[in-house]
Amino acid sequence: MDSSQDKNAPSPIPTLGRFPALDRVEYPADLRNLSVEQLKQVADELRAETVDAVSTTGGHLGASLGVVELTVALHAVFDTPDDKVIWDVGHQAYPHKILTGRRDRIRTLRQPGGLSGFTRRAESKYDPFGAAHSSTSISAGLGMAVAHHLRAEEDPSYRERNVIAVIGDGSISAGMAYEAMNNAAVAGPGAERLIVILNDNEMSIAPPVGAMSNYLSRLMSSRKFMGLRELAGKFVKKLPAPVERTARKADEYARGMITGGTLFEELGFYYVGPVDGHDLPQLVSILRNLRDTDNGPIMLHVITEKGHGYQPAEKAGDKYHAVAKFNVVTGEQKKGPAGPPSYTSVFSRELTRRAATDNKIAAITAAMPSGTGLDAFAKAYPDRFFDVGIAEQHAVTFAAGMATEGLRPFCAIYSTFLQRAYDQVMHDVVLQKLPVRFAIDRAGLVGADGATHAGSFDADFSHLRQFRVIL
Repeated sequence: MDSSQDKNAPSPIPTLGRFPALDRVEYPADLRNLSVEQLKQVADELRAETVDAVSTTGGHLGASLGVVELTVALHAVFDTPDDKVIWDVGHQAYPHKILTGRRDRIRTLRQPGGLSGFTRRAESKYDPFGAAHSSTSISAGLGMAVAHHLRAEEDPSYRERNVIAVIGDGSISAGMAYEAMNNAAVAGPGAERLIVILNDNEMSIAPPVGAMSNYLSRLMSSRKFMGLRELAGKFVKKLPAPVERTARKADEYARGMITGGTLFEELGFYYVGPVDGHDLPQLVSILRNLRDTDNGPIMLHVITEKGHGYQPAEKAGDKYHAVAKFNVVTGEQKKGPAGPPSYTSVFSRELTRRAATDNKIAAITAAMPSGTGLDAFAKAYPDRFFDVGIAEQHAVTFAAGMATEGLRPFCAIYSTFLQRAYDQVMHDVVLQKLPVRFAIDRAGLVGADGATHAGSFDADFSHLRQFRVIL
């Protein structure tokens, strides 16, 4: 083997067909007696099975490929489904579904009567919380952890469970995630069993934006300190209780002096990381240590690559976030027959054209520049384009503020996500009669994404002239 080859790089995609290691895994319990080397083989075959399945159904491939090793490690270390694993959004849940008794149905993904493209409580006991919109996992996980603690206090035979919330660097930019973290520090002893895994792949649907992205990039320089803290943690566990408390306080001061502390620690989390999310042996070791501690809430910062292990995805600009059916060997996606111009393309062309003669036009989106067609506007008028990240509520009121000062803001958001900001639409725009134009993409009923992405309430707003709906 070439000594320069990354020792943590996945093996080449095995020959598609029968996977000897994965074939022995029907449920997560089957992983727990395997060696780390055997788990690595399962991970390689799981990645190949995911690629093959999505090539026939389409779906959110890149995020799933990025968490293959993490998925195997979580189910090998924790006692799921008693321990709860919550996947924020659910874009990355395909490997999880394969390992939790749904492999025989994985090629029904996003098909009528088939598996949901997201986590769904009615589908499996291994899906403790339904998802499809981002940034909900920490709130839900904290609620579960507190509930477990209260039940254990009432029933001594009830075992408190670990709750693991896996959230991406894009999703953690949303306000709801910080509301949950802020509350976790004062939510009581139940929060001790909460582990938040920050899956940092430097990308959501579009490249990340904002101060949080820059902050996470700076944290990635602390790998050396991670090793020191692992060593200190092992030493502290062997100390008598009074000395242990003193040592933990010393560790807090040391972290502050060496790294300046972290935002997560200021919010009451014990921060661990960053760690390589594709190094399966290290992940298993760290997760075992976190499973056996009661120092929560804990933030584990994991660095992954979207599309990891499948070359066409790694080379793609969006890391194969969402794909149609494709050729596994070449990665070429199968395009449907050409039809009339899409709503998105017409909107994009006309807004860009009109902005050439009206310098008061501004465009706002919430982490969806290409999906809403605003990427063309952004190239033509970068000073008047604003991607606020996954923050629909802020996007609406930000647009309202612009409108009060004479600008003509166009707020382009998918209908399903604009539903998260209806209070801002009604209170900050409609009641004040502000001329904000909402370009609502993917309005009404949708297809493979299912009920979570349907614009169920579009008709309720189409009669409001102040709303300036563009459907």
